[in-house]
Amino acid sequence: MKPSSFLLLLAAALTLAACGKKEGAANGPQAAASAPRPALTVTVARPERQNLTREITANGNIAAWQEASVGADVSGLRLADVRVNVGDVVKKGQVLANFDAAPVQQDHAQARASLAEAEAAYADARGNAERARAVQSSGALSQQQINQYVTAEKTARARVEAARAVVGSQAIRVRNTQVLAPDAGVISARAATVGQVVAPGTELFRMVRQGRLEWRGEVMAEDLPAIRPGQSVRIDLPSAPDAEGPVVTGTVRQLAPTVDPKTRFAIVYVDLPRGGAARAGMFARGRIAIGQSDALTVPQDAIVMRDGFAHVLKLGEGDRVQLLRVQTGRLADGRVEITQGLDANARVVVRGGAFLNDGDLVQVVADSVPKVPSTPASPAQAASK
Repeated sequence: MKPSSFLLLLAAALTLAACGKKEGAANGPQAAASAPRPALTVTVARPERQNLTREITANGNIAAWQEASVGADVSGLRLADVRVNVGDVVKKGQVLANFDAAPVQQDHAQARASLAEAEAAYADARGNAERARAVQSSGALSQQQINQYVTAEKTARARVEAARAVVGSQAIRVRNTQVLAPDAGVISARAATVGQVVAPGTELFRMVRQGRLEWRGEVMAEDLPAIRPGQSVRIDLPSAPDAEGPVVTGTVRQLAPTVDPKTRFAIVYVDLPRGGAARAGMFARGRIAIGQSDALTVPQDAIVMRDGFAHVLKLGEGDRVQLLRVQTGRLADGRVEITQGLDANARVVVRGGAFLNDGDLVQVVADSVPKVPSTPASPAQAASK
């Protein structure tokens, strides 16, 4: 072949290659622009049937089961010693405070001396009466004299009984110089001060009997038929704004026999465990478990709030999502009950739904869709997935 012919063929080949590149460069962006792109990569899941607890929600105060007011039973005495403070746990009969017992002890000693004097006079009068009765038949004494000795004996015996009563009363005053706990419990208030002179009946201490607390929840009248003694109640205690409060579990003890005619609420009394985080005076929310029922649930992340209503994004044909408004119910273990608006066979977007709109195209992660359990895959198959 001649050199001139070879050069002509080479030039023709280079021209054809250049034309092919230009045509590919012109058609490539148009093809890429015409293909739709997914708006987001998401995970999806199917609704599940679960057996959830039916609950009645109520608010109420935490208060002492019973309170005991411990007061002074003596008057005019100085408070010499205070042995307990607020928050102390006490036993029944434990000494809480002591009064200065010296004045009362002196009165008690005087009463015992008066009793001894009355007993001596009674012994003398009884001897005279016995001798008078012994000579009654002989006529040595007139009947009038005999009656006088017998009357003196009865009078002396009555004085002995009165003196014994005074001794007993003074003994009670001596015992009352010690302020004792009427029951086991926790001291919730203290008004006693050393050196104080109190009047009878003045409250010195207030205590929570047996340390028992109760939650008094206010429920609507129509919820009363579903509540029974013995049902479990979960009570959410107050906490800091950025923290989750502790939860205590109580038991329904009884229901109030009447309904408030103004508010139409009734009180449910719930016993709380001892030694927990609950304190008298707290305001808390409680959930009374009244039974269980079947429910259609979705993951909590699948719920999208739009315009104040709950929605889910249903995955449709062609991997496009459809925004559905739903009615939600109970919440348990990270799942939300759907009471209305969703088919049990639908697939809903779990993560990423907050950034999607109705009709958006999405890319689904394959292993996020629940599948029917099958035989375990080999390591090579698992790696390929």
